Amino acid sequence: MLLAIDIGNTNIVIGGIDGGGKIAFEARIATDRIKTSDQYGAEIKSMLSLFDTKPRDVADCIISSVVPPVFNSVRTGVMKVTGKAPMVVGPGLKTGLNIQMDTPSQVGSDRIVIAVAALAEYEPPLTLLDLGTATTIEVVGKGSAYLGGCIIPGVRISLEALTSRTAQLPGISLDRPKKIIGKNTVDCMRSGIMYGTAAMLDGMLDRVEEELGFSTTVVATGGMAQFIIPLCRREIKLERDLLLKGLNIIYQKNKKT
Repeated sequence: MLLAIDIGNTNIVIGGIDGGGKIAFEARIATDRIKTSDQYGAEIKSMLSLFDTKPRDVADCIISSVVPPVFNSVRTGVMKVTGKAPMVVGPGLKTGLNIQMDTPSQVGSDRIVIAVAALAEYEPPLTLLDLGTATTIEVVGKGSAYLGGCIIPGVRISLEALTSRTAQLPGISLDRPKKIIGKNTVDCMRSGIMYGTAAMLDGMLDRVEEELGFSTTVVATGGMAQFIIPLCRREIKLERDLLLKGLNIIYQKNKKT
């Protein structure tokens, strides 16, 4: 089994992928910058046990990370649990992407992983949305050319900023609003955050395709995507497991035979 791990700003996604490329399990633990490698190792071992997987069942590992302070602790924890040195997504690995950025090495590893996974399922040109801690938009053109994109404050970040800087606005859950025009403070906030984000995405997609001069297939992933994408007016394909699929593809391209 391949142990695939993506370290995000809010959560660490841990997945087990069998020899046929099927995702056997997926789990999430909170990203904590002060945890030690022993603590992360214990949590990873606990997640494996939860899905009836023993450390000896792990044949190899791959990690992508956008949180440098956490990366070494997770990597060391994985090595302590499995005895395997993980493959790390970064410069030098084969991805099949032609990254047309000013500084290609600055592109987040999670952006690369998602683009690789999407290209395996859809024909370019593609516009990819990732609704996580940040909301990101990235464009992949023909010839697997990574053209760039946009980074926007995420849904929860926007909500936290709103409630922390306004004395009379409460914290709320991000349930689907019943109406655009709310009749109380909570419904007004919910409508603004949820429909506001959906409208922003619709508008940004229009502008992206206007600048490109052609339409694209739009694919969305990330923890908030399942709540926001149904509110969008554009046709957007929802994919839950792009990160784990992409990690498996990159591993297969680079594993030692």
